[in-house]
Amino acid sequence: MTTTASAPESMGVAAIDQLDPPPQRLVWGFAVVMFTITGILRFTYMYFDDVARREVDTFAQRLIEESTGAYAAALLFVAVVAFAWRYPLDRPGARGRIPAHIAATVAYSVAHTTLLLFSRKAIFSLAGMGAYDYGYLPARYVTEFGEDVISYASFVAVITLYRYYQTTRQREIRTAQLERGLAQAELRSLRLQLQPHFLFNALNTISSTMYDDPRSADRMIGHLSQLLRLSLRTSHAHEVPLRDELEVLDCYLGLMRARFGGRLRTNIDADADTLDTLVPSLVLQPLVENAIRHGNASHAAGGTIDVRASRTGNILHLEVSDDGPGVPPGDDVFDKGVGLSATRDRLRLLYGHAHRFEAGNVGRGFAVRIALPYRRVATPAVSGEIGDADLETAAHGVGSAS
Repeated sequence: MTTTASAPESMGVAAIDQLDPPPQRLVWGFAVVMFTITGILRFTYMYFDDVARREVDTFAQRLIEESTGAYAAALLFVAVVAFAWRYPLDRPGARGRIPAHIAATVAYSVAHTTLLLFSRKAIFSLAGMGAYDYGYLPARYVTEFGEDVISYASFVAVITLYRYYQTTRQREIRTAQLERGLAQAELRSLRLQLQPHFLFNALNTISSTMYDDPRSADRMIGHLSQLLRLSLRTSHAHEVPLRDELEVLDCYLGLMRARFGGRLRTNIDADADTLDTLVPSLVLQPLVENAIRHGNASHAAGGTIDVRASRTGNILHLEVSDDGPGVPPGDDVFDKGVGLSATRDRLRLLYGHAHRFEAGNVGRGFAVRIALPYRRVATPAVSGEIGDADLETAAHGVGSAS
């Protein structure tokens, strides 16, 4: 148990530790867009500051200065992304990487100022604007350093936030995968509870009949064989068409009729447009088994079980009812056996809030009513949201036990 639980956890950690860097196309696209906007804003500020100071003929100079400043930063931003990804500050041991980032800040500032110097000199010369005067270079490197420190820190902050977003997203995906895996395992466990539970009951029925009525026992074995064959056919499917579920139910009822004879009366009424609707596999058989066990089938006068399937809009209705004595007041219906509780839990895992499951006494007898999303076989996913009012209407009249 411990090994099984720790393996996914370690896999999740490994996946997060191996966080992939953003695609180069994304980095370059972000750099071009963001630094173009930055360059335009800085040019607007600097040029109109000149206008406010009544300085003339500065348009071309400011345009060259701010565009070279922005695109030199964009070029270096791509390098900073690669460096910050290799020496992240959001992982254990971040303190040990701070000296590397300090050195990188100095290198960034020197590279940025040098790029500004040579690019502006070249553009001024090509534009016939004469030699570009960048002032006393040692002082210029010191002057630009303060602004470059802010730029580098901003870049690393943006990259770290992006890494945090990616890490959080990976953890959410991993958590969702684990939850889905646990739900699938729980569904399989619930189905495995139902199958041996039913099989043991069926074998006990055959055992109790084979000496008194060998012919009935022989027919029951045939029905059981067919039922197991059908059940194995859908053993890996959580949902099957209703027509397949009714075929399984028919085999089970054949088994029960061989035991109870005329004492067991059944009515199955399924609308034609419901037969291709997806329902949980092995959903009706445990409900009918519960109705037989707690209804009147074992009494001399016999009992009647009704199975109905109908559709209202995007809601599928399933109902199994009997004319037995029902549940005594104060008793919990889910304490009466595996069938009801396992079916309730399977529906919760499969459909969440998009279903209703109600069981209780109704009139003279007991009924289980289920409302599910109406989805035909060709539809790959659970249909859209179903209003609570629709489901309340679908399941009214039965004491709620969901």
